[in-house]
Amino acid sequence: MKKKIAIGVLIFVAVLSALLGFCAAYEYNLLPQRSYAAEDFGIEVLQSTMDFNGNGIDDYTDILYGARMDAEKHPRYDGSYYDGGFPPDEIGVCTDVVWRAFKNAGYNLREMVDHDIALRPEAYPAIERRDDNIDFRRVVNLHIFFEEYAVSLTIDTDKIEEWQPGDIVIFNDDGHIGIVSDKRNASGQPYIIHNGGQPKREEDYLKRGKVTAHYRFDASMLDQSLLFRWTE
Repeated sequence: MKKKIAIGVLIFVAVLSALLGFCAAYEYNLLPQRSYAAEDFGIEVLQSTMDFNGNGIDDYTDILYGARMDAEKHPRYDGSYYDGGFPPDEIGVCTDVVWRAFKNAGYNLREMVDHDIALRPEAYPAIERRDDNIDFRRVVNLHIFFEEYAVSLTIDTDKIEEWQPGDIVIFNDDGHIGIVSDKRNASGQPYIIHNGGQPKREEDYLKRGKVTAHYRFDASMLDQSLLFRWTE
């Protein structure tokens, strides 16, 4: 009798472990899955009227490609402080995906954010003392910056046509940030390119991240004095 109970317990534990493993694999997109594109849902992909770095690729696409390049390097999750502001390519956090994406479009997001902090210090209550080495790497500060200088869009993930590659998305009440991919799930919701230390950096993340804000950066709407170019 005891042997049967022990076998039953082992079977239960094995089934439970397998179920939990499956759920974790699903949650973190480790199971094989097909990705889709905007045209599969009849969605037109928008292109920016701006090509800030003059490379023949519009800003939205450049931002997308810059985020993807960071994802492909798979930097180790590390938010250490760096003199000079920019951490090396092999490490980073979620905000580093964003400035690297903007760098690929020719923008120095660090200088743009720092300029705005100097211009509107009252808009950044979390900053007690300015530090341009780290201020642009805080989600809360990027949220304030994009709220002022980007186009605010829907946070309803079912309005799939309103989610475009290169958009910026803030999650979990300033806990996380990422860039919208040109890949989509079977329901048409976009993948997100982000770094939370997860195995896949371009993934179907909207199913587990609570969207706080959604923006599109259109530099054509801004005064040129607010735009800073990336220089090596």
